[in-house]
Amino acid sequence: MAQNKTAKLLVQLSDEDKRKLILPDGIPGTMEELLVNVRDTCGIRGNFRLQYQDKDFGAFVNLTNIGDLENLGTIKVISSPDEGAAAAAPTTELDQCHDESLSSCSTDTDNTILLSSPESVSSRTQPWPKVFPIPVFSYDTELQLERGNASYLVDGKRLVPSPRMLQDILQRICDEIYKYKAYPVKEDRFEVAQALIKKHPCLQMPGNSDGALGWAERFGTKMSNFRTYMKGLGCSEFAVNSLKNKASDDAYPAKNIKRPKRGEANHIPSFPLGESAEQLEEERQALLKEVKKRNNERIVREKMAKTFALRRQEIVDKQPGVEELQERWPALFGEEEICAEFERITTVPLQARFLASLDKLSGNLLQVIRSKGGAIREKTKDTLQVMDQSLDINVRRECLLKCLIMYLGEDVS
Repeated sequence: MAQNKTAKLLVQLSDEDKRKLILPDGIPGTMEELLVNVRDTCGIRGNFRLQYQDKDFGAFVNLTNIGDLENLGTIKVISSPDEGAAAAAPTTELDQCHDESLSSCSTDTDNTILLSSPESVSSRTQPWPKVFPIPVFSYDTELQLERGNASYLVDGKRLVPSPRMLQDILQRICDEIYKYKAYPVKEDRFEVAQALIKKHPCLQMPGNSDGALGWAERFGTKMSNFRTYMKGLGCSEFAVNSLKNKASDDAYPAKNIKRPKRGEANHIPSFPLGESAEQLEEERQALLKEVKKRNNERIVREKMAKTFALRRQEIVDKQPGVEELQERWPALFGEEEICAEFERITTVPLQARFLASLDKLSGNLLQVIRSKGGAIREKTKDTLQVMDQSLDINVRRECLLKCLIMYLGEDVS
C-alpha cells in the first residue's frame, strides 16, 4: 500500500452524483486495486477509466500513475467509448448516498464477473431502467411526431397515428422492452407508456388523465404477440412453455407456465452462438475435473459462464433437487460462483447490492438494536463497543451483522 493511514477520495460519477470513498489502508499501491475499489463502492458495471483533478492545471487529467493521486483528491469515472453510455451506470440500490461513516467499498473481489458467454445475443446485461429510454423510430414516424408535438404545444390537438406509424411505434418499443424483460407486468408497461407520452405529448390518448393507459394496454397485446412469434422461432425462453415440450400430464396451455420470477432478467437464455446442448454437456464434464484442481478459479469461472444457458434450462425445466444439483454443478456452491450466478440471472452484483443496502439501513438497525434491553443488550454490548471505536468499514459491517444475528436469537458462530 502507498500509505498506512486512512485516505479519503471524492468519486464523481456525474455532475449530480458524487460519492465519498474511504480507504482504511490508504491509497492502493496499484491502479488495478484502485479500479476494484471504485467498481465495488459505486456498483459500476462495464469498462471504465479514471481521471484525477490536477492541481497545476485545475482540470481533470487521465490517471495513469497511482503516485499522482493524493489524499482528499477528486477522481472522475469515465466509461469506455466501446461500452456505451450505460456501461458505467451504477446499480439502483447504489444510487442513494450512504452514511459517510460507512461509505467505503468491499475489497475482496479482484476479478470481473462474467455474465454469460459473449456470443449469446439473448442474454440481458442490464436491469430495468429507472427511466425507460424511448427509442428512435423510423424517419417518417419521427417527422410526423415532430410536427405533432409542435401542433400540440400550440392548440393541444392530439395526433392520431396511422396504422403504419402505430406499428412502427409498438414494434420498436416492444423490442426495447424485451432488452430488459420478456414478461413486463402492468406497472412496467404503464411506466413505458408514461415515458412515451412525456417524450411525445401529442400521442396522449383520450379516456384517462395522462393519456397513457391506452398505450399500456397496446404494449401488453403487442408483447403477447411478440412472445408467440419468438416461440415459433425456437427461443428457449418461450419454447419451454410450448405443449410439445411439456410432459403429458402438463400438456395444457395454462398449466405449469414457467415465467421469470421477480428480478430475473435472464430466465432461460439461449445457447451461445455455435454451441449445442451436446457441446455444452462436454464443457460441464470438463468443468467437473477443473473444480478438483487447485488455484484454478479463472478456468472454472469461464466454464461456468459458458455453460450458464445449459444450467438454467436444466434448473427451470427439470427442477432438480439440491443433491442432484450439487452433483452436476459442484462449482455453483462456492462463494464466488454464488455471486457470479446471481449477477448472471439478475444483472445485479449480489455483494455490492447487499453491502449498499446494509450501509443504507445501518442507522435504523442500530437504533432498533440499541433500544433493546435485558439479555440482548448484554450480548451486543461488547460488539457495539468495538463498532463505535473502529473506523474500518469492514469491521463495522461485521459488528452490525453480528448484533443483528444476536437480536434475531441465532448462533453467531
